[in-house]
Amino acid sequence: MIRSKIVVIFGLVLFMAGFFAGAQEDLRGRDLRGADLSGRDLRNANLEGVDLGYTNLWDANLEGANLEGANLGNANLWDANLRGANLGNAKLRGANLWDANLEGVDLSGADLEGANLRGANLRRRDLFGIRQVGALQRGANLSGANLSGAYLEGTNLEGARLEGTNLRRAEAEGVNLEDVDLRNADLEGADLRDANLEGANLRNADLEGANLEGANLKGADLRDANLEGANLRNADLEGTKLEGANLVDANLVGARGR
Repeated sequence: MIRSKIVVIFGLVLFMAGFFAGAQEDLRGRDLRGADLSGRDLRNANLEGVDLGYTNLWDANLEGANLEGANLGNANLWDANLRGANLGNAKLRGANLWDANLEGVDLSGADLEGANLRGANLRRRDLFGIRQVGALQRGANLSGANLSGAYLEGTNLEGARLEGTNLRRAEAEGVNLEDVDLRNADLEGADLRDANLEGANLRNADLEGANLEGANLKGADLRDANLEGANLRNADLEGTKLEGANLVDANLVGARGR
């Protein structure tokens, strides 16, 4: 009788220890497409290469999970905790990441085309070379993130925080950066043709050699910014603050509001 009680208690202790340490399930090879995993504790789970397309992961805890190469196309990750997760080369097309915690996440090489990242926390993340066509990141925190070489064509980043973000050589034609905080951002060589930068704060930003042809810079703050060799042909500079800006060799042909 005493032994059985000890066994039960010991088993309960082990269960609780596992619970608080977080799940470490190996789910590789499992068919989870379309499954309802809302609220599930999947901390440290190995989901490498798993098909999670259309899966409901609302409020799920995926902290530290390995999702490298996983298919999360059209998955619902609203309010999910992905802190420290590995999403390298993951497919997140059309995924809903609204208010998701992506602190410390590795998204290098991930495909975020059409993903909804509204309100997501991506602060200081390495997003080198990600593909993100039309992804909605309105209000997202991307301060200090590495987006160098990222494909952001047509992306809506209105109101996002991009202070100190590395956008060097990013392909961002037609991107919406209205009222975005880009202070001290590195935009050297970035393609920002026809981008909407109305009211954006670009103070001290590095835009050397950037292509801003046809861009809307109405009311933007470019004080002390480096625009050396930048292409501002046909750009709208109405009400733009340019005090202290470096415009050496900048192309201002057809620019309005100078």
